[in-house]
Amino acid sequence: MQKTPVFLVEEEETQVHTTDSCLAAMKAVQDSLYVLNGKWKLPIIISLTFGNKRFTEIARDIPRITDRMLSKELQELELNMLVERIQDEASPSITRYKLTAYGKTLDPAIQELYKWGINHREKIKEE
Repeated sequence: MQKTPVFLVEEEETQVHTTDSCLAAMKAVQDSLYVLNGKWKLPIIISLTFGNKRFTEIARDIPRITDRMLSKELQELELNMLVERIQDEASPSITRYKLTAYGKTLDPAIQELYKWGINHREKIKEE
């Protein structure tokens, strides 16, 4: 079982620094960024944290995203099992999207990014 690396620690002895541990940490982060990369995936995920939505509702939540790009990004998020497409039983022409249970596991990371972003904006204003 691989040990989870501890990042940004002040005490050197808390983490053994080896090339292998560094590469393992980079690979895990790169895998995450590969799935979430781009301008639109996180905004789509954040939109869906507020509930199941139709395509047009997601598009309304995200200024400047084109329908073509939204469609492409939703397909990629589906392939990575983060978003699920749901056909309405009463009206098959109505499609909704929702975060999967797996997609919801991103919530803590998104919360930390949110906090970091708020702090960063404040820090930049101070300078």
